[in-house]
Amino acid sequence: MAENCSRKLNVEVCNARNLMPKDGQGTSSAYVIVDFDGQRRRTKTKFRDLNPQWDEKLEFLVHDPDAMASEILELNIYNDKKTGKRNNFLGKVKISGSSFSKSGSETLVYYPLEKRSVFSQIKGEIGLKVFYVDENPPAPAAAEQKHETPAAAESTEEKPTEKKEEEKKEEKKDDKAEEKKGEEKKEEEEEKEKPTAAKEDAKPTENPKPEEAPKPGAPPEAVESPPIAEVDKTKQQKDKPATKRLDSGVKDLEIRSISGDRSRSAYDLVDNMPFLYVRVLKAKRTNADCGSSLYGKLVIGTHSIRTKSVADKDWDQVFAFDKESLNSTALEVSVWAEKKDSETNKTTETSLGTVSFDLQEVPKRVPPDSPLAPQWYTLEGSPENSTGTDVMLAVWIGTQADEAFQEAWQSDSGGLIPETRAKVYLSPKLWYLRLTVIQTQDLQLAAVPEAKARAQELYVKAQLGAQVFKTGRCAISQSSSANPTWNEDLVFVAAEPFEPFLVIGVEDVSSGQSVGQAKVQVSSIDRRTDDRAEPRSRWFNLVGDENRPYAGRIHVRVCLEGGYHVLDEAAHVTSDVRAAAKQLSKPPMGLLEVGIRGATNLLPAKTKDGTRGTTDAYVVAKYGPKWVRTRTILDRFNPRWHEQYTWDVYDPCTVLTIGVFDNGRYKKDETGKPGRDTRIGKLRIRLSTLDANRVYMNSFSLTVLQPGGAKKMGEIELAVRFSCSSWMNLLQAYTSPMLPRMHYVKPLGPSQQDILRHTAMKLVTGRLARSEPPMGQEVVQYMLDSDTHMWSMRRSKANWFRVVGCLSRAAAFARWLDGIRMWVQPSTTVLVHILLTAIVLYPHLILPTVFMYAFFIVAFRFRFRPRAPANMDLRLSYVDAVGIDEIDEEFDGFPTTRSADQLRTRYDRLRALAGRAQTLLGDVASQGERVEALLNWRDPRGTGIFVVFCLLASLIFYIVPFKVFLLGFGFYYLRHPRFRGDMPSVPVNFFRRLPSMSDQIL
Repeated sequence: MAENCSRKLNVEVCNARNLMPKDGQGTSSAYVIVDFDGQRRRTKTKFRDLNPQWDEKLEFLVHDPDAMASEILELNIYNDKKTGKRNNFLGKVKISGSSFSKSGSETLVYYPLEKRSVFSQIKGEIGLKVFYVDENPPAPAAAEQKHETPAAAESTEEKPTEKKEEEKKEEKKDDKAEEKKGEEKKEEEEEKEKPTAAKEDAKPTENPKPEEAPKPGAPPEAVESPPIAEVDKTKQQKDKPATKRLDSGVKDLEIRSISGDRSRSAYDLVDNMPFLYVRVLKAKRTNADCGSSLYGKLVIGTHSIRTKSVADKDWDQVFAFDKESLNSTALEVSVWAEKKDSETNKTTETSLGTVSFDLQEVPKRVPPDSPLAPQWYTLEGSPENSTGTDVMLAVWIGTQADEAFQEAWQSDSGGLIPETRAKVYLSPKLWYLRLTVIQTQDLQLAAVPEAKARAQELYVKAQLGAQVFKTGRCAISQSSSANPTWNEDLVFVAAEPFEPFLVIGVEDVSSGQSVGQAKVQVSSIDRRTDDRAEPRSRWFNLVGDENRPYAGRIHVRVCLEGGYHVLDEAAHVTSDVRAAAKQLSKPPMGLLEVGIRGATNLLPAKTKDGTRGTTDAYVVAKYGPKWVRTRTILDRFNPRWHEQYTWDVYDPCTVLTIGVFDNGRYKKDETGKPGRDTRIGKLRIRLSTLDANRVYMNSFSLTVLQPGGAKKMGEIELAVRFSCSSWMNLLQAYTSPMLPRMHYVKPLGPSQQDILRHTAMKLVTGRLARSEPPMGQEVVQYMLDSDTHMWSMRRSKANWFRVVGCLSRAAAFARWLDGIRMWVQPSTTVLVHILLTAIVLYPHLILPTVFMYAFFIVAFRFRFRPRAPANMDLRLSYVDAVGIDEIDEEFDGFPTTRSADQLRTRYDRLRALAGRAQTLLGDVASQGERVEALLNWRDPRGTGIFVVFCLLASLIFYIVPFKVFLLGFGFYYLRHPRFRGDMPSVPVNFFRRLPSMSDQIL
């Protein structure tokens, strides 16, 4: 098997940091065991070092390169105990095969060490370089030469068959470890007798002997190296029996089985739709006219469609007819010859014959049955002066689960129209490109008059594609050396495949001319995954015009940041939070399956033939970098798609976005330009609101906001299932940061994030618009919410009332407390008195009482939890409580195109809303300034009263026990209304009289 392997995986174990001491003397003697694809390698032991440095390269064979993405690379670090039987566990790391990089793009990545159980005491991180190398298989001649000289081959390398036998022996020993304890003890004694130097000089590519299996009662920290489970995980799912014992990666294997066994569960969320499939391959004619081309025509009642015209008689096209819409029981397939007269420029068509099929006799095919084999059929009705013509085709009845459905031309999608077919799109992979401009030297500046010499300023302008950023201005003097220094960062968004060059130029502000430019090849830029390794700085020569081939040089530091996640959608509805570097990506924790069943009661989105309304609807679903688009159902108000799609889930706190559109691109106008797709509605589903392994089948209303107001366009029926095999991985995701580490250790500013996010949106929109068939720019912008930064009176009011809604809950609690204080319900107030007495006398019951009360309240609300995914809330969006002019303002472009009177009205309305927000912010600020005025003597008398109060309070609290004070204060606060006054209390009056800074504002 090794001879046929064309890929090798290299794992370079560099070093580790801050390991947990385990030897009882404040140190550890660490070594690493690496497992991959049924193979195990071991590094040397670094004695008594909490920051060991190995720098060892371990090599593994990749038996199945296609299945490498589903494999797991596992590293375990142990403390080598020479005198004990078991080695202490120092931590582990699991890396998904999908994050392996190709040779040449690898980088040093530090992975935090994970615990084996909740009782493990683990800390530190390990630095690794993981990459694979593709090698060509050995030539046949070389293989023959190897067979001719077996002795030489045995002296240079181990035979693959011997490796197989050794791996099988180790598997058998591992599976029967508990049954052969006597043999294991003997192996341990032999292991002790071996000299230490022999262990250290052992090659890291050799598989170590299986060690003793951990006993059931042993604590996790005192477990030695795990037993070798030489199991090929890829073959485990295909060839090996199910009774084979797996290693500790069972949960990851179960997740892969969910994502890998999609053929078994495909289309189980939607109904089966019967389709009549016709595969037309080719025709055969004895005396064919060399100047004519052939095409086939398929006719079922009023349904008619033709194949492409070819001269070599080979079509190989598949057509799918919706069986429920067929109005005939017969299928007619005919072959036609068309010939174009060069003199008259007219095309003549001649029928070569027809073959008919009774649809009731057509066989049914159910996957995973093999495809139906095509057959030759003789056409009937050929012209009298021509020989017979045969056509090769296959006819069967299947469902949308048939593999031919994706390549077929569906009848309900208009036949041969590329813009109406189902497609899957991928967003481009995005990176942050950081350019640090350090300084320039030897600048060849143009002559400037002495009057302007003191004001001469320079700045650096960098351009990547359509992105242009500038540094600040740096003033220089001609009397001194022209070596200005900036030390500024410019961050770009780079999309793969990258732009060829990053252009860096120095501009002179005073003369308005360019001093010089330098081009940096983006393919040569270093990549980094964290902030530990500083990218190398480089000098580039600046090139001026033709007369100045050398205009100085510039010192910069440039790198591709792989530790960030590039946001290409609104932050509150993000669907992917993974870092750009593949090495930092963790294996998927679950699977998201969405069945797009159909829509009902859609309203007309356009007119057909200028008389009646029609809708050509399709659905777009976006999660992570994967976009899916269903086929377009033409001219139906109740379309049925019944298509199912699947995504890998890496974080449960993400959002799935689904939009419905009317297809207007398959029709061209008089100038040949495609139309625009019209919005029908959109909804979002947050995965964290879904129960795991449960199917949600619901109908969601589709509402679209138009300049005339909100309009309900119909309903869409969806089936959603979020599958996760490991609850521990699901719960662990809630304890980890939302974004990668670089967003917290070296964060980007809010304004910078907005600029970069809108730039990423433009890149994604442009790339998808250049696909074939293209996805409309209006579709991508609607799905990504690219207009959320624009001003909207409706959104402002919606956010305002969201804040008011949150404050209303606090106000409701205050009203409830005031009702108790005012003895509205005497029984409740008496119970509160009893509760207050119990808490004051037994203060250790405060926290238990609070948490128990919260437990009962939240548990009581469990039965009122939402049972279906939430849809767009019209009331929360505030679409019914705003005027037409306010909605029209939201659809107005930038800059505006409205009249001056409308702008005046909108400006006055905006001033009123801003005034309310301004008053609220001022009130909040005044309360904080009054608290500060107690301490800073702005009001000497007020602060003096507070100082005297503090002195008296200290004496009183020294004499009076705190329990007595708390109990007395509680009874005083809950006293009956007949003992209260109508005026505010003394502390409230005193606090309101304290000065704020509002009287100093102009």
